[in-house]
Amino acid sequence: MATAHDVAAYILQKMGEMTAMKLQKLVYYSQAWSLVWDERPLFRDRIEAWANGPVVPALYQHHRGRFQVRKWSQGDPDALSREAQETIDAVLDFYGNKSSQWLSDLTHSERPWREARGSLAPGERGTQVISIGSMHEYYSGLSGQ
Repeated sequence: MATAHDVAAYILQKMGEMTAMKLQKLVYYSQAWSLVWDERPLFRDRIEAWANGPVVPALYQHHRGRFQVRKWSQGDPDALSREAQETIDAVLDFYGNKSSQWLSDLTHSERPWREARGSLAPGERGTQVISIGSMHEYYSGLSGQ
């Protein structure tokens, strides 16, 4: 199975430089829609409900302190199956032209992030996991499956 690093490397290869926040959200949506369309996760790395939206801590450790990200040295885009690449491409077609803030705001309006945050105040730090199950249930409902 691919890793979140492989997904991040693929996204940057396809789209070029972007903010770290945008990359995190595109990785999150790639995972979410893989659960619906491919009926399997793209990667096993945990996703947490941070104040600015979903974050993969394994990715954060790599881009920590950087606003913009250009390349991803830890991942291998070629580790992704054709099916995974097609899913990510579809995500990029829909979400790729959106701003970091737009994507963050969207995740804040969606149930998986809100439920994982629970009673945390806006802006409060938290490391609650956004479960694969909650993502699958929510995004399946959006797709009409």
